[in-house]
Parts: sequence; C-alpha cells; structure tokens
Amino acid sequence: MSGIAGGALHSTVRGAILYTSDKPERRGRERGREYFSITRQSDGVRVVHSHCEIDDAPDVLRDVVLSLDPAGHPLDAFVRLSVGGRFEGSGWMRFAESQAECESFNRQSGRTAQRIALPRRLRGLVAHPLVGDALCLQLYDRSAGPGRAFYPDVMLTSPDHRGATGPLLFQAGFGLEFVGEEQIEVAAGRFDALHFRYVDTDELPVEHPPYDIWCSAGDYIFLRGAVGGYMQTRYELVSLQRGG
Repeated sequence: MSGIAGGALHSTVRGAILYTSDKPERRGRERGREYFSITRQSDGVRVVHSHCEIDDAPDVLRDVVLSLDPAGHPLDAFVRLSVGGRFEGSGWMRFAESQAECESFNRQSGRTAQRIALPRRLRGLVAHPLVGDALCLQLYDRSAGPGRAFYPDVMLTSPDHRGATGPLLFQAGFGLEFVGEEQIEVAAGRFDALHFRYVDTDELPVEHPPYDIWCSAGDYIFLRGAVGGYMQTRYELVSLQRGG
C-alpha cells in the first residue's frame, strides 16, 4: 500500500503475461507479451495500464489506459496502436450514463468523432489487453453458480480478434460461461482460480474462436488463457507483484 495526498491509500498490482503459440509447428514458442498494472484508488476506481506486444506479422504494439468505477463500469479509456511497425491510430473514449463518446485519429480513415446514445450505462469495454478480458468476467453473477449469460451492453475498441484496427467504438454483445472454481499453477505461482469461457460472439464480423480464461478468485487478475480455432494461442501470467 502506498500513501497519497491527504493520507488516503491506494494499492497497485503489477504483472506480466507471456503469449505463446499452440500450433503444432510452433507449440510453446513465444509470440508476444503483456505488461500491466492495476491501481485501486481510495474512491474504489481502478485504473488499468497495459502494454501489449504481438510479434506475429504484422506485429502489433498496443497501449491502453482504462478506468472502471467500483461496480466495474468503464469510465474512460485511451488506446494507441502501431501495426506492422507503423502508427495505426489513437483514441480517447468516455462513458456517461446515457452516452458513449470517442475522439480518434486513424491512419486509414483520419479523424473520427463518435457520439452514441445508450439506453443504460455501458456495462463493459473490451479494449483487447488480456488483463482487461479478465476484469470483464466480473459481469457474471457467480451467485447463480456455473452457467452462461449474455451481455448486450458492452463495446469493443476494435472488432478485430487481435485488436489491430481503429481504435473506434464498436457495439457487440457477447456471452460468458462460468465453468467453475479450480486451483491452478502458472509461472507466477499457485492460485485459487475461476474458469470462464467467452461464448456467443456471433455479433462480431467474424465469430471469435473458442476462448477459455482463468482469473484469480479474489480480484479477477488474468492467470491463464487458451484460444482455439484458427488462432491456437496460449497465454500465462509469468510474474505478479502486489503493493508498492
């Protein structure tokens, strides 16, 4: 825990995730990495910083800053992308009770301003870092036990499976299946984990391959992931530091 002005306290979690291939000819080979921090402020707001690197051509560099209110609703976000060694785009998003807005500049389409009316407050934002995918799992009401539910009140910053376009706001719901509680071991240690699957992704331009994900039981920190289909990738938490 670290002190801030006025004697209030905040806490920070920092970590790193390794991306590897699961294709037979490349199984276990490193194909990217992600470095992140999550700071919980004294008011309960969480601020997520993530730097993602995907080595597969065209290579992707993505930097994301995302803030969530105490209930997990997105408040604002910033995304910057480079694809194939070139600037692709950057954008700022803000989410109010009845409106989502985005100001962005993209190499291909230039300057874009979006104002999207919302019937209710946005429930989730997928900005494509894995640590953010894990935090979205809080949408599921675990008191109902294992099962699945669909969430229409969410947006993405890119409909591309690698998050390599935009950034722009894209409306598309998805489902979550809660498989159950497990204890797993990853490079960063042994954890009491929650096992989920992303399902019902047919609202995307191209349906996402099967995606299993494990997060820590207490605070939804990303632990492990596996994507099947044409992607055949795996992801694992390799370091975690709490506090400071």
